[in-house]
Amino acid sequence: MFNFTTYPPLSLYIHIPWCVRKCPYCDFNSHEIRADIPESDYINALLADLEHDLVRVSGRKIHSIFFGGGTPSVLSADAIDNLLSGIRQRIPIIAEAEITLEANPGTVDNERFQGFYQAGINRLSIGIQSFDDDSLKKIGRIHDSLAAKKAIEAAQKAGFNNMNIDLMFGLPAQTEKMALADLETAVSFQTTHISWYQLTIEPNTLFYHQTPTNIGNEDLLWQMQITGQKYLAAQNYKQYEISAYAKQMCQHNLNYWKFGDYLGIGAGAHSKITNLDTITRLSKQRQPQTYLESADKIATSKQLKIEDVKLEFMMNALRLVDGFTKQEFEQNTGLKLAVVETPIQEAINNNWLQSQNRRFYPTALGMRFLNDLLGLFM
Repeated sequence: MFNFTTYPPLSLYIHIPWCVRKCPYCDFNSHEIRADIPESDYINALLADLEHDLVRVSGRKIHSIFFGGGTPSVLSADAIDNLLSGIRQRIPIIAEAEITLEANPGTVDNERFQGFYQAGINRLSIGIQSFDDDSLKKIGRIHDSLAAKKAIEAAQKAGFNNMNIDLMFGLPAQTEKMALADLETAVSFQTTHISWYQLTIEPNTLFYHQTPTNIGNEDLLWQMQITGQKYLAAQNYKQYEISAYAKQMCQHNLNYWKFGDYLGIGAGAHSKITNLDTITRLSKQRQPQTYLESADKIATSKQLKIEDVKLEFMMNALRLVDGFTKQEFEQNTGLKLAVVETPIQEAINNNWLQSQNRRFYPTALGMRFLNDLLGLFM
């Protein structure tokens, strides 16, 4: 069905499903901690999970690793160290691999950051969301502004010089001035990366059933976004994806957005694996206890069809400001560009897409109406 001459880069995603408290806007596979976390059992389950999947990626190397959640920083540094050691024993990791761990200010201190750094974590993504105490309360975070600032400072002191700060805008009762103040505080720490995205109300969240009434209207949200983008650009943070602004881009996320391959281990984790003529998606058991009992068993497995691949590639690549090249499309999908030339031309006619030197990238209008743009490839 597909014709691959080489494999896309391979990343590893590790899902840690526990949180101190479930945020009301969160639709990720996360579960509140109600007893001691079974660290050792979960690490063993993760390694068994990885071993089960190794046959699918024989001979390949890991280019990046990402610990997501949930809140990975609830694990001890020893647990992270043991897990990374076990992974290295089972599959090669390139020497310069980016290894990211998500952390929340309410779950870390100086000693824990130092332990993560010594274990081999070389990039952090800290979930701040806002530096305004009132806003933090309204979105159910367990930390305050002071804890957020101390966490960033502690991480930098521990040696982390590649760090993302996660922020949201469009929070309940937030003004444009407040959103800009959050960005100004984040920039003051001179981290390498800022993820800044709009609060969205997702199904299966508390906010979906009890939606705040004082979230800004579409015009206000758009003005917040434009003002923030101009400010970040002036501070030399390059926007390279819809919600990502960087002095140093996240290699792991770039691999997702360019339709690279990834192994996913952990409760609810997903994988995308390319073989010579197939692309397979895998997903693992979502409930932590069920996962612990059957980590070496795949929950579901699905081979993608051509229509799936065309849409999924575009859903990822068109998030990027620089879009994609003909070579990237053909190398990472195993398809000829001809299969999408008709919707590409329609998007160009609508001023949603531009083409230059066989690179295709969304216009400002295309970014704003991304769902309409993607609809052309369905």
